[in-house]
Amino acid sequence: MFPGATVDREAASYVVVGAPLDVTTTFQPGTRFGPDRIRRFSESYDDYDHRTDRHFTDCEVHDAGDVRAWDDVAEYCDYLGGQLRDIVWDDAVPLLLGGEHTVTAPAVEAVDPDVFVCLDAHLDLREEYDGNAWSHACVTRRVLETAEEAIILGARTGSEAEWERAENDDVTIVAPDDVDDWLADPPAFGDRSTYLSVDIDAADPGVAPGTGTMEPFGLSPRQMRDVVRTVAPHCEGVDVVEVNDRDDGQAAALAGKLLREFVVSHAAATEHAAGDH
Repeated sequence: MFPGATVDREAASYVVVGAPLDVTTTFQPGTRFGPDRIRRFSESYDDYDHRTDRHFTDCEVHDAGDVRAWDDVAEYCDYLGGQLRDIVWDDAVPLLLGGEHTVTAPAVEAVDPDVFVCLDAHLDLREEYDGNAWSHACVTRRVLETAEEAIILGARTGSEAEWERAENDDVTIVAPDDVDDWLADPPAFGDRSTYLSVDIDAADPGVAPGTGTMEPFGLSPRQMRDVVRTVAPHCEGVDVVEVNDRDDGQAAALAGKLLREFVVSHAAATEHAAGDH
């Protein structure tokens, strides 16, 4: 169980779901261990969040466990999407723990947002990779079949074709050097529904080496935290993906902390909005 996820499913405002898919990882496998590892390395965090003056255990979080993965990625994603859609229909926010980044595609389809915001080292805009359209290297391309717009923060690598695809009006790339400027003047999401995906490889591998495809010159944990805090109030779903077991817990600890930051930020904004009415 994710620490602090103590309420029953029927009473939950947020539902944790693990998706330990580990099929198309291209370099270092191990994302099958991601969900449990994130839960484990979140055990040390205090319940109380001073910034928002709230306890995580008061945020009505439920952990529904893992959706066991199998090797037919398209079939698995279809089934996972159905599980996540049930959460959305119950007016709760899905908190998805990966697993490879491919699991984001069914989550976005379930939430059906206008805007997809992603922290990621890679563009993931390939039409297919090694002949597989369901590779984790294609996830943002798949997401754009649902969402109207993608904003990718921290991206620093991709194929020539991906960079060309990124020039279209429905994609915004924010390079690592430009993230602070983006945070100083973020877009006005307004009434547009939003989904947030956190690929842990957006972080510099010096601070989060437990991921499959490390890419140097990445973001700091503080920058990732600030993006999560900025976007969370507008979101209807979130995931943290691409954590594996090939470090001493740095990547999982960061992933768990970012998920908690999402919940308390979203809960605080929701309460504030309710008070305004």
